[in-house]
This record gives sequence, structure tokens and C-alpha cells, in this order.
Amino acid sequence: MKEARKNALLISLTFIGLGLLWIFISDTAAYSLSKKNYESFLIFQRYKGWVFMVITGLFLYGLVYKRSYRLIQSTEALQKKERQLERSKQHYKSLFNHNPDMVFELCRKGLFININPAGEGLLGHSASELKGKSVEMLLEGEALYEARRYYINSLNGYPQKYEIWIQSKGKKILLRVSMLPIIVSGEITGVFGIARDITTEKKKEEMMIVSEKMSVIGQLAAAVAHEIRNPLTSLKGFVQLMQTSKEYNSNYLSIMFSEIERINLIAGEMLILGKQQDIRFAKKDSKEILKQVLVLMEAQANLNNIAIECVDETTASTNVLCDSNQLKQVFINVIKNALESIPSNGEIWIKMKSLPHKVIIEIVDNGHGIDQERLDRLGEPFYSTKEKGTGLGLAVSYSIIERHSGSIHITSEVGKGTKVDIILPTV
Repeated sequence: MKEARKNALLISLTFIGLGLLWIFISDTAAYSLSKKNYESFLIFQRYKGWVFMVITGLFLYGLVYKRSYRLIQSTEALQKKERQLERSKQHYKSLFNHNPDMVFELCRKGLFININPAGEGLLGHSASELKGKSVEMLLEGEALYEARRYYINSLNGYPQKYEIWIQSKGKKILLRVSMLPIIVSGEITGVFGIARDITTEKKKEEMMIVSEKMSVIGQLAAAVAHEIRNPLTSLKGFVQLMQTSKEYNSNYLSIMFSEIERINLIAGEMLILGKQQDIRFAKKDSKEILKQVLVLMEAQANLNNIAIECVDETTASTNVLCDSNQLKQVFINVIKNALESIPSNGEIWIKMKSLPHKVIIEIVDNGHGIDQERLDRLGEPFYSTKEKGTGLGLAVSYSIIERHSGSIHITSEVGKGTKVDIILPTV
């Protein structure tokens, strides 16, 4: 509207200006002609109006054309941008409405602004029912405090990815959630969320872990039993000796106590490994977890006449946020694979290294090695390089380390051995 007034005013002022200029010029010319040639004066007087109309018309045509051309260009550019914006909206709506995962939008107060059809089906509420309500209505207990922390981090500009239990249709479901800040004109106005129901997937995964754990325990049991026999034999011998001699010997008691402690340590680690526990992440020292695993694995290594050497090269904290039982499961799986891949009198080298905000557990063996074709498939469930293997061990290990925000890298050369790097973020 303002631009239209401006154009109308410009045309009006132009017309008035041309009129005043023409009156001044024509009157001056007419006065001059009236003195010199009266006939020419009459002709000028007769046609000066027509000349004014032609000149003014041409001038106004050029002015209006120029303004109209600019206006049409601006309109076409605006229409083009509107078409692009409409296409972007359609792309967004397609991604939003047809996404198989739940997609939702929250304001800075944590209230629902919008949710897609997949989210409506997952939560059992329509978009209109959820609009304006707090996302906290779906949470309770510890999950509520975790969700608040992740949401605040998102509002501070840090994308978040986490798993959380929510209430849906009267039952609890586990969601894997990604949260992204919505940035408009440099300001964070809310949060976009994408969530997937992984309840069934998690149950299957836990069943795989339990199955593999029981398989590992079964294999370890024979080795541990063999390892326990050694201190039991020593204890039996000292008891028989003391019964025969009827004498008290403090040196015997010291050795016997040491052997009992070793039996207790091995038995304790077996109980922890076999016990089904809730998954709870806590700050633990990965160095200590590895030491506990080595207590068990050395029994199997000794049974197979294999040496395990552990070297600590860390220069920073080795604390990680983890479920210690699951991390033990990974270490056992990898070391067990190394033990089974090398012949008698072989060696395994375990080295811990530090990187900025990370710890690396490097496990190297001098076994048979793995060719590239098989190496590329490691980690697939039910694919194994061993004759009687299930392939679940590494599949479970990859899954556990991924859940701990870490990674596993395996390199190998046939006839020379295999190296496994387990990388975990430190806290």
C-alpha cells in the first residue's frame, strides 16, 4: 500500500511539473511569436496542446513502464520464492506426516506444538489432545529427571540422543530419542524430536546377551574348575600335613589364606557374571573392570598353556560411564575369541592407552588371523569364523559398545594374528 501511494504521488508530481514547465515554455514562445509573426503565433497556439499531450504521454509511459517492470519483476521473484517455500513446506510435511518414526515439536516450555500420525499411534493420543500439554505427562520417576536434563541441553544448542522409558496406552515402552534445537533468526525457539519404539528390539537384544553370557559361563566353568583345583590341592595338602604333624605353622596358614582368597575371587566374579541384573550406567574404572575379567580369563589361558600380558600405558583417567557387567561381557567375548584362535604356547597382549576424553583397550593375539572376506562380516549375528560358533558374541559386543557411545575396530592378517581396539569415552 505504501509503495502504491509513492508511485501515484510520483506520477502526479511528474504530470504537474511537466504541465508547469510546458506552460512557462509555451507562453514564452507564444509571446515571442506574437511580436514577430502573428500567423506563426496562431499555428503554435492551435497545436501546443497536442504537443503537450504527446510529450507528456511519452514521458509518463516511460515512467509507468519502468515502475511497472520493476513491480512485475518483484512480483515474479516473490511468486518464485512462494513456490519454493511451498515446495519446502510440502517436503517438510511429507517427511513429518509419512515418517514411520514419531516426530514431534516442543516449545521452550516443553509443551507439544505438533506431532505426526506415527506419534499419535504410538502414544495413543491425537495431535489436538496433546497440543499445549507438557511432554512430562508421559514420564515419571527417574525418567522425568533424565528427560529434563536432555531437554535443557537441547535448548542450549546441543543435539541429544538417548533412550528413555515412557508411559503409553497404559504400559511402559522404551524409546530411542533424538532431539534437535529449532533455530529461527539465530534464536532457539523450541525443540524437534524424533523417537522410535525399541522395546521389542531391546528385549531380543537382552535375550541374545543372556544366551551368549550363559554360553560363555559354560565354557569358562570348565577352565575355572580346573583353576580352582590347584589351590584346593594345596589346601588339602597343608591340612593333611598339619593333621599328621599336629603342629601349628604360620607360614602354612598364610599360604592357605592366600589360596582361599584366590578361590573366593574367582567364585565371586563368576557369580557377578552369571547374575541377571538391571542395566544401570554408572561411573566405573575400566582398568579395574578389565583386571576382574583377567582373573577369570587367566584360568582358561593357563588351561590352554597361553600367556596373557597386560600393559597399562594410560596417562589420564580411565573412568567410563557404563554398565560394568555388560563391559565385562565384551572383554570376555574378545579375549575368549583370542584364546580360541591361537595354538598352545601362544600369547595375548592387552594394552590400555589414553586419548583426549577416550580410553583404548587394545587386545592383540598371535593366532591364525582372519582373511578380509570374513573380517568384513564379523559382528553379524550367527556368522562365525569358528566351526561351532554362533556368531552372537561379537554381535552382542558391538551392540553393547555402541550403547556405551564407543566403537570396536578389528584388524587382522592371516598367519600373523588379530588386533581388536575397544574405544570408550571417559568421564
